[in-house]
Amino acid sequence: MPRVKQRTPELRDKVLTVALTALNEHGISGFTTRRVAELAGTSVPAVYELFEDKAGLVRQVFFEGFRLLGRELATVSATDDPLADVQGLAPVFRRFCLNRPTLAQVMFTRPFADFDPGPEELAAGASVREIFVGRIQRCVDAGLLVGDPVDIAHVLLALVQGLAVQEGGRWLGTSRASMNRRWTIGVNTLLKGFAG
Repeated sequence: MPRVKQRTPELRDKVLTVALTALNEHGISGFTTRRVAELAGTSVPAVYELFEDKAGLVRQVFFEGFRLLGRELATVSATDDPLADVQGLAPVFRRFCLNRPTLAQVMFTRPFADFDPGPEELAAGASVREIFVGRIQRCVDAGLLVGDPVDIAHVLLALVQGLAVQEGGRWLGTSRASMNRRWTIGVNTLLKGFAG
């Protein structure tokens, strides 16, 4: 009688979900293949068979992070105010980074020495950038912003990522009001700098 296959797509999905939770709860230093396997109710060899090695698991966490962020950004409805639609992306990005700080760290920095994103991984971030580019293109088409939409998107993403890092590190202010004010000043000032 043939052996029942243990390394199923369902197990892979479960391990990935558990890995995201483990990363959030235990941080970079507490993120181990052994811990993920234990929490998923499987073995380290099973995780290696599904993801090749720890770097392969981190790679899939990286991809999943951009899928999740893209899905959240896609919930921002397009309205008849293109500039407000661009501004509406910033709080979603902010919330994502603050709710999942360690995942954001994996996505936007290089905390694991054995995971060095290559071209395929870097393309995952392009999907998020394209959401920003599409919204900015509408502003350019309406004459509200002037410049290359890709350049503006890169600058805006750098700003919101930096603000999120500053807020997460408690460097952006001591009250919710001061942090909110600095987010508004940052995003609005940047967009005014590109105004037509």
